Amino acid sequence: MPKIRPYTPEDRDRLVEIWHQASRVGHPFLSAQDLSEQKVLVRDIYLPKAENWVATDAGEAVGFIGLLDCFVGGLFVHPSAHGRGVGRALIEHAAEVKGQLEVEVYALNVGALEFYQRLGFIQTGIRNSDDQGRPLQLVRLTRPHRE
Repeated sequence: MPKIRPYTPEDRDRLVEIWHQASRVGHPFLSAQDLSEQKVLVRDIYLPKAENWVATDAGEAVGFIGLLDCFVGGLFVHPSAHGRGVGRALIEHAAEVKGQLEVEVYALNVGALEFYQRLGFIQTGIRNSDDQGRPLQLVRLTRPHRE
């Protein structure tokens, strides 16, 4: 089971690498240029603005979750750690800290949609373009607070 700890600035480069590797797997519909542009945003804007929690295995960061209040701005697990409960542990930790959780997922990222649904998230909306204006549908999901 991974250990979860708060983010420190020293984690930045490793988390950007985790984001990049996980995005290549989960978002194959994004071009290399799209990922390159997003990488700068992740490093310079998203990580500094979010409340980040890092999952470690044997002391090495293998995944992270970035929270904006109760909104999951990002959940990324290095592909080498997929299927080992890292994502689930991060979601459960975030739920303990925040209660209700919300997230938006690319509709084309079927694996992520199924992951969130297995963890009790329900679809609450759809938008037809992403934050960069690309015509990629985003599904909004909510997981109610559990007592």
